[in-house]
Amino acid sequence: MYDKQALIELVRERALKFGDFTLASGKKAKYYLDCRQVTLHPQGARLIGSAILEMLTDNPPRAVGGMAIGADPITAAVVTLAGVEGRDLLGFMVRKEAKGHGTLRYVEGPVAAGDHVVIVEDVITTGGSSLLAIERCEQFGLVVDGVIAVVDRMEGGAAAFEQRGYPCRSLLTIEDFDIEPPAL
Repeated sequence: MYDKQALIELVRERALKFGDFTLASGKKAKYYLDCRQVTLHPQGARLIGSAILEMLTDNPPRAVGGMAIGADPITAAVVTLAGVEGRDLLGFMVRKEAKGHGTLRYVEGPVAAGDHVVIVEDVITTGGSSLLAIERCEQFGLVVDGVIAVVDRMEGGAAAFEQRGYPCRSLLTIEDFDIEPPAL
């Protein structure tokens, strides 16, 4: 069901912008990937959800999730398609800030300590957002098996995960758009 070329075309058409940008990592860039234009698009959600499900067939985790807001539509797409396929895969969210009421938790969803999870992310640059999500998941008691991104900008994020023992995979890299990653 996953069509890599269709995802490349959708990202190129809807998400890839050129100009002068400051990224969440603080880095300056000549291009920006606004992947919410794809993760919140019906065909993009289907392509991304099916691709991630394919990646999770060999050793499926109990749940997928990541840092709100970027990971939320990815999580929703993956768990929805898992449900259509009859797979028991849960979703969760990691808050940037704990709620000031109720459970005061950073991690929300039907997960419990000891569950194996995979972090999903729209774009990886340095990996800072997902590393924070991993930290909060582990504080909650979850076992993080790895990270899956829609696009890896190839600017050190994947290496940062690998150095900490978290396998990192991506559906696409910046090279899929004929853009050379910067020298690290």
